[in-house]
Amino acid sequence: MALLDLIDISKAYESKKILCNINFSINDGERVAIIAKNGGGKSTLMKIVQGILDFDEGRRVIGSNTTVEMLDQNPKFENGISVKEAIKRELKELYEARKRFDEVSQSLAEDFENKELLDEHSTLTNFLDHHNAWSLDDRIERVLVEFSLKEYEDRLVESLSGGEQRRVALASLLLKKPDLLLLDEPTNHLDVYMVEFLEQMLLNEKFTLLFISHDRYFIDNIATRSIEIEDCKIRNFKGGYSDYIRQKEELIRSLQSSHEKLLKLLKAEEEWLHRGVRARLKRNEGRKERVMKLREEAKKNPSVIRKMKLELEREKKHFNRNDGVNRQKMLFEIENLCVELGGKTLIKDFGTRILRNDKIAIVGKNGAGKSTLLKTILGEIKAKSGVIKKGEFKVGYFDQHRDMLNDDDNLIETFCPMGGDRVDVKGKSMHVYGYLKNFLFPKEDLDKKIGILSGGEKNRVALALLFTKDYDCLILDEPTNDLDIATINILEEYLQSFEGALLIVSHDRYFVDKIANKLFIFEGDGLIEESYQSYSEYLDIQKQIKSLEEYEKGDLPQSTQKQKVVQREVKLSYKEQRAYDTLPGEIEKLEIKIKELEECMYDPKCYEQRGLVEISSEYEELKKVLEERIEEYFLLEEKVEQINK
Repeated sequence: MALLDLIDISKAYESKKILCNINFSINDGERVAIIAKNGGGKSTLMKIVQGILDFDEGRRVIGSNTTVEMLDQNPKFENGISVKEAIKRELKELYEARKRFDEVSQSLAEDFENKELLDEHSTLTNFLDHHNAWSLDDRIERVLVEFSLKEYEDRLVESLSGGEQRRVALASLLLKKPDLLLLDEPTNHLDVYMVEFLEQMLLNEKFTLLFISHDRYFIDNIATRSIEIEDCKIRNFKGGYSDYIRQKEELIRSLQSSHEKLLKLLKAEEEWLHRGVRARLKRNEGRKERVMKLREEAKKNPSVIRKMKLELEREKKHFNRNDGVNRQKMLFEIENLCVELGGKTLIKDFGTRILRNDKIAIVGKNGAGKSTLLKTILGEIKAKSGVIKKGEFKVGYFDQHRDMLNDDDNLIETFCPMGGDRVDVKGKSMHVYGYLKNFLFPKEDLDKKIGILSGGEKNRVALALLFTKDYDCLILDEPTNDLDIATINILEEYLQSFEGALLIVSHDRYFVDKIANKLFIFEGDGLIEESYQSYSEYLDIQKQIKSLEEYEKGDLPQSTQKQKVVQREVKLSYKEQRAYDTLPGEIEKLEIKIKELEECMYDPKCYEQRGLVEISSEYEELKKVLEERIEEYFLLEEKVEQINK
């Protein structure tokens, strides 16, 4: 039975969409974990479920008597009361119910056939059973001990630390047991023993729970379902964190397979369009719309799949109980960044987070603002508006002008400004020549002045100098300019072994494909798209889309638009004619069924009845049949077009 339903809920903060037409239900006895990136909508969803945050569209449906309560990150208590009294005040309704139960029981002893008293007695019994409220004082004692609050039970609650106050609030909520309990990072400020007690209590007393936690073992032990908020939508996964990882891998494989089939269809459509077919029957008017949908899916799918793969790999990599290092340390947080130069808007409302292991390539047309973004992040250019938050870390910067070099110094002076002939590289002392020969400098060049070197040689010096420093983040503006292939290979090896974040501006497709795991794409008019597809994938799809757009405008060369058709007498057989007449309807039914299966894979009420594996299998089979039917129809259509010429 659903305790709460969110129907077609949408929520945005100014121009940033957080939730887009999402549907979410939680049933009695479910324990649902919310998984999302910071800023992805976890807290927003929790507050909407709680009923304290307005939404832009949709409905929140909840029973009139259903209680929903949330653990506050910063709980508030009345001043002047003790820890134990603070807990008891939260349980006032339960104490009153127990007192009334005793009164009704006493009355029934004297009038055991009174129907009103019998009904009230039954209601109170169920209420006290549900909240396990028969021996509240004993349960309070147990929780005080397990949460290490017993020694503070007589102290004023306001005198406790923030973490201790959160434990008081958590203890109160657990004893109160609302119909739906919302917990935001409940294991914060708890040691492993307290977490174990919390897990036992949640499981033994069959709480209905919606929670956020960074503790992946806690999620594994508690969750009956996990929901992921990504790109403004909700996706459901049965089970805890390990199940989420496994099912996400299955989903990625399915998406990858579907995308490969989609590209085949798109290629077939492109070839068909290039034949310049002009004759169109009315039944085929929907084909152009199909092409448009294929193009849009082909454009976005690689980015979605690669992004999911990357984030899944990150999750798996850090899903380690003994890993105490925060490898996902945030370096930069950018919010609503706007930059104008010379009256031209180069960056508009851009926001992102750059983490320690990110390898980001910034791509786009010349003059779009790529170098401007780097310099704004570095603080060399002042933004018109927006915020750039920066952690405590060291940044290395390589620009196209090689400003870090002094033309009057020779190579030894550049690398050993304090004298000597040795340089420290990643904690290892090396002779300057031994190091520079890795960058293809012969020994006789050590005395050469920087000013007489070629552009490519200066780039090699600048890059070699950069890699002698200890940085958490490297920002490189066109690092491959003026470099030969051998030097680029060296550069790639150094960057692939670099353990910090990389921000690179480059037009070198091969270089970007090899180094980057994410793209910032300048699309024009100041807009920057964040994408997880490879650069070559992005460019190939853009090329296909441009070709199709040119065809629609009639801009393709005549030789492309008009293909010679060998004239011969052709006609449809009875079987072909029947297939030609019935295939459009069959294709439409298949598309509807596939759409229903896609929706089912996102709806736990649906996929839990049949199983995600069975549904995925049927989905793949129907996609295969659809592809075959479309191909068959395309061939018949071409034959009809020849007949009509």
